Amino acid sequence: MKACKLIVFCTLAILAGCAKKVVPSYLWVDAQASFASLGNSRDSIAADCRRIADMGFTDIIVDVRPTCGDVLFSSRVAPALKAMPSWRRGKVRLVERTASFDYLQAFIEEGHKAGLRVNAGVNVMVGGWKIKDFEMGMVYEHPELKDWCSVDNTPDGLINEYDDTLSVGARFLDPANPDVQAFLLTMLEDLASYKGLDGIVLDRCRYDDYALDAGYTECARRGFAEYIGHEPEVWPVFEKRGQVFLEGDPTPLQAQWLTFRCRVIHDFVAKAAGAVHSVCPKVRFGVYVGAWFSEYYRSGVNWTSAEYDLAACESTYSWAGPDYQAAGFADLLDFIFLGAYTAADDIHGDKEWTMEGFAKLGRQRLCGKVPFAAGPDIGNGKGFGDGGRQDVIPDIVSTMKSCADGLFIFDFCHIRRYDYWSAFKEANN
Repeated sequence: MKACKLIVFCTLAILAGCAKKVVPSYLWVDAQASFASLGNSRDSIAADCRRIADMGFTDIIVDVRPTCGDVLFSSRVAPALKAMPSWRRGKVRLVERTASFDYLQAFIEEGHKAGLRVNAGVNVMVGGWKIKDFEMGMVYEHPELKDWCSVDNTPDGLINEYDDTLSVGARFLDPANPDVQAFLLTMLEDLASYKGLDGIVLDRCRYDDYALDAGYTECARRGFAEYIGHEPEVWPVFEKRGQVFLEGDPTPLQAQWLTFRCRVIHDFVAKAAGAVHSVCPKVRFGVYVGAWFSEYYRSGVNWTSAEYDLAACESTYSWAGPDYQAAGFADLLDFIFLGAYTAADDIHGDKEWTMEGFAKLGRQRLCGKVPFAAGPDIGNGKGFGDGGRQDVIPDIVSTMKSCADGLFIFDFCHIRRYDYWSAFKEANN
């Protein structure tokens, strides 16, 4: 009898050792792209959660604060989202939120029933949305918040984003404004209080990057003067209007300005992590970033580990000093998401602008300090835009799961639009 028990025990141990390790796979559910089908229907949320789990995804990241700045959860400070813009035949129309159920709570409950972990995605440093003459969101509903907006060094000079008539999309807030930070931290505390929420992921935790060095507000000028110990000799620090990329090494003052912006974001991320974990220590806290770090100085973000030797390892950052390196915020996170946004056929390689290269370089830059998931936008990159790319999905899934700590896919709406259900189910399982 003892011999039989020993054989059974050994067999179970071998089977347990051979069990396939489950690599997490995250699917982003953009609020705007899915609002027409999910915004007012809990039944649709439940059905889609079941289908997402059936495809083999372990997690969803539910966008609950789109770029307009209004929210799809209960908050003491952030305004509730009442309508969402939608495109049809080249025209913008509004889809109103008529349902009374709590959007995030519905995803938590229905997602858990389906066996998914549910994370909330939050666009942070934004507060409005604009295209042509169409405006919506927090700063447009409350014009007194105009001074919360970023000021950009555009081809036409310094312009507050609230007043910018040329650019479209998100209206960025000023990360250096203490009132903006206080508002966002309170909002994140409200979010962390949701029972059963598994994680919070910050998106657009950066400066606007359609101009190289956005952020020329009065709050930023005072903060920068304190950082360098005197008033800046030049303002704006980059005198060339509308510059998008560095053209050679920056001057010492410009390097200090770029470092200051990274420090602002680093310190906000530290406060945000503290705010979330003070409410619920079990909620995982993370950030989404673009994997193209070689040009991320434009966004005022250093997402690497503070232990990563920037100047030695990155030719683009030969000018970066110890303060820039110390502004790396990866060490503050529970997880991080790298957008490996390349063309559909650029899967393999060792350099940036391949999915595999993005993941491999991401691993080096993060120094093992935080688990990371990586993956592409399967609807907007070259070769993805017209759908019909079921052929590359198995390679994408296997490559990302082997090179990163998890798979990240943007966005759920593309799976629905291009009928990728079976392709992901076969690749994930």
